[in-house]
Amino acid sequence: MTWHVIAGAAGCAHAATHGCAALVVDALRASATAAMLCEHGARAILVTRGVDEARALAAARPGALLYGEREGLPPEGFHHGNSPAEAVHARDRDVIFTTTTGAQRLADVAAAPAAAMATTVNARAAVAWAQAQGRDVTVIPAGLASDPDFNAQEDWAAAAWLVECSGAPVGEGREAAAHWRRRIAEEGLPRLFETAPHAENLRRLGLADDLVFCARTDVTSAVPAVTGMEAGAARLACWRPPRP
Repeated sequence: MTWHVIAGAAGCAHAATHGCAALVVDALRASATAAMLCEHGARAILVTRGVDEARALAAARPGALLYGEREGLPPEGFHHGNSPAEAVHARDRDVIFTTTTGAQRLADVAAAPAAAMATTVNARAAVAWAQAQGRDVTVIPAGLASDPDFNAQEDWAAAAWLVECSGAPVGEGREAAAHWRRRIAEEGLPRLFETAPHAENLRRLGLADDLVFCARTDVTSAVPAVTGMEAGAARLACWRPPRP
């Protein structure tokens, strides 16, 4: 089983065209929030591209909670933002989830044979999920959907951490993965998250606590994995590694 590390839309296309299992890595913060929604017992999670689409789905599901962000903050009428700390409110509730980039990447990779959201907070469980698919894996640092040149170093660091945890050989993206593994060894994950360009925006919005949480490792064994499509949205369910 070979792992590939390919960013953004190119990574989504690679997973779909090569029949790989896909791990979407939006480390600040969609992958962590989705994992914690699973951890806290959300009944169902529907991931949409658009805010209006999310509102329509919520209107059709009485009691559903709207989670997500645009420019880092919850859109008008949303119950919660894109913060793993707010996931605790989702127990036994349906969740409609949309974000600037992570949700878009998940929609882009829907044609892959298997897809899930992963980051450092669920790294070892996500590796176990990928290994259980029995096929090559494409790890996708999400980046920024509106700017392919954006420096999302936290996504690359988290992707490299997943590769490190897997112990698997790396095909495409080998040099980039090795670069970020060296950076992790030299600087540590927390530092790479703290100095990421997106981190400054989160601090400006008063969301510095999310930076600290999202840089943690193996907080949860929950993996938000795509189980199908529903009303045009990707449906996520919680996968956990089998107990030893």
